[in-house]
Amino acid sequence: MSLAATGIIGIVILLLALFLLGMPVGFAMAIVGFCGFWHVISFDAAINMVGTDVWTTFSKYGLTVVPLFIFLGYLAFNSGIAERLYDAAYKWFGHWRGGLAIATIGADELFAAICGSNTATVATMGAVALPQMKKYGYKALLSSGTIATGGTLGTVMPPSVVLIIIGLQTQQSIIRLFLAGILPAVLLGTLFFLTIFILCRIDPELGPAGPKTGLKEKIRSLWGVIEAVAIFLLVIGGLYVGLFTPTEAGAAGVFFTLAVTVPFGRLSWKGLISSFRDTLKISSMVFFLVTGAIIFGRFLAVTRLPFSVAEFATSLPVSRYVILAIVLMIYIVGGCF
Repeated sequence: MSLAATGIIGIVILLLALFLLGMPVGFAMAIVGFCGFWHVISFDAAINMVGTDVWTTFSKYGLTVVPLFIFLGYLAFNSGIAERLYDAAYKWFGHWRGGLAIATIGADELFAAICGSNTATVATMGAVALPQMKKYGYKALLSSGTIATGGTLGTVMPPSVVLIIIGLQTQQSIIRLFLAGILPAVLLGTLFFLTIFILCRIDPELGPAGPKTGLKEKIRSLWGVIEAVAIFLLVIGGLYVGLFTPTEAGAAGVFFTLAVTVPFGRLSWKGLISSFRDTLKISSMVFFLVTGAIIFGRFLAVTRLPFSVAEFATSLPVSRYVILAIVLMIYIVGGCF
C-alpha cells in the first residue's frame, strides 16, 4: 500500500469513524496520527514524536494568551457585563418585530468583542435572552437559532481564540488577524440583523414586537455598554498602538475587568472560582485540540498526502475558484464535527 493511500485511509475511514462515534476531535486526531505514524515509521518513533509534540505544545509561551482571553470572557460573564449589554440592546430594539432576537445578536457582537470563548457567549445569551424571548411569545425556531448563530460571532470578532490559534500555528501576526476580523464580524452581525428583520416581516408570529421603552431609559441603558467598550478599546487599542503584546493585552483586560467589577460587588467569590474552573476546562480542550492536530499533521507529512493532493489540484483543468469552493466544502463538512 502506498503512503498516500495510508493517509487517505487514516482520514476517510479511521478519523471520520471516530468522529461519528462521538470521540472529541483532539483525541481522535491524536489517536489516528499516532497509529498512522507507527504504521509508516515505527512504534518507537511514534512514541518519541507524541512526547515531543505534547511537550512542545504545552510549553509554548504564545499559548499563554489563550487562557487569559478565555478567563476575560468568563469574568465578564459572571460579573453581569453580558446582562447589561443585553439590557441596553433590548431597550433600543425590543419594540421591533423580532427586536429581542436582534437585541440578542447585538449583545452577542458586543460581548464577543471582550470574550475569547464561544462557549461563554452562547451560555450567557442562552441564560439571559432565551427567557425573555419565551416570555414574549417568540417561536423556538427563531429564539434558539438566534442564540446558536449569534455565538459564532466570537469566532471572528477579536479577541477570538480561533484567530489566536491560527496566528500561532501559521506564524502570522495575531494583532493583524485581530484587526482583520473586526470588519467581517460587523458585516456578519449586520447580515444576521437583516435576516431576522426580513423573516419577522414575512412571518410576524416568529418574533412579536415587545413593549416600547422611553428615551430616558434608552440613554440610561448605554451606561451598561461602557465597560465592554472600555475593555475592547484597552485590549485592541493597546495592541494596535504597540502598547501590549497579545499576552500582555489579555492580562491587561483581565486586570481591568477585575478592577471595574470586584470593588462594586459585581463579581462574587463564587463567580471568580467558576471563572477559573471554566477557563481551565476550555483551555485544556483547546490545548488538546492543537496537540492532536499537530500529531495528525506529522502523520500526513510522512505519507506526503498534502503534497500529492496539492499536485493533483494544480493539475486539474478547472478555475482556481472551483478549487477554493472544494476546500470550503471540506471545511463545512469538517466543521460539523
